[in-house]
Amino acid sequence: MDVYVVDAFTDTPFSGNPAGVVLLDAPAETAWMQSVAAELNHSETAFVVTGGAADEPKSLRWFTPTTEVDLCGHATLATAHVLGDEQRFTTASGELACTSLADGTIEMDFPLGLAEPVEPPEEVVDALPGVTIEACAQGKSWVLVQVASAAEVRALHPDLDALDDAHDVIVTAAGDRPGLDFVSRVFAPNVGVPEDPVTGSAHCILASYWSQKLGRTGHGERFAAEQASPRGGEVQVTLRGTRVGLAGRAVTVLRGQLHA
Repeated sequence: MDVYVVDAFTDTPFSGNPAGVVLLDAPAETAWMQSVAAELNHSETAFVVTGGAADEPKSLRWFTPTTEVDLCGHATLATAHVLGDEQRFTTASGELACTSLADGTIEMDFPLGLAEPVEPPEEVVDALPGVTIEACAQGKSWVLVQVASAAEVRALHPDLDALDDAHDVIVTAAGDRPGLDFVSRVFAPNVGVPEDPVTGSAHCILASYWSQKLGRTGHGERFAAEQASPRGGEVQVTLRGTRVGLAGRAVTVLRGQLHA
């Protein structure tokens, strides 16, 4: 089986978010895929079944080193980069489409995430020293925390042990340079990912959150986002009703054969 490592949401090797991509002729056992994901030890490994009819959507699943997840952006981007052309995938989050754009980026069509305002959970407050929390919202699998400045997001050193039993946590703030709408970082130690370098799925909820905050809720509104992790990456976000377009680049850094 062909296996790849692709850096997603970047065009520079060893930046962005690395994802494993495994090409399968037929569906594989869940336990085996989880073992492969643990072996590769990236924040996500994608398993895509390529043995079906060319005009049919391909089955796609994603695994962290410890668990399967329902939606992953950067590993979907990495898979579309490996396969090329236009791609459609059947997933736990419905059918997802990927389109190659004229500027060389790949745009993914994802469901828009929604979040309701909540009081910041105590364990999340305790885990985020040195920040000024301005607002908090919670979605299906995310706690989103807005802090006072992008500088606080960039300088944050969270207590990951305190987050271990919490939801995945997004820390975000308004952008700090012209043309940048918002910045974020994502922490998910509860699923084996202490900090995710660039998280496409988090931008589904960031898109709806910041569109409301910035008063830009119309169809086709575009946002420039940066995930300010040590590796860093950029995501182009477009609102489309109940869907969101997430666009970025990707670069292959490794290709090999999986023998086990």
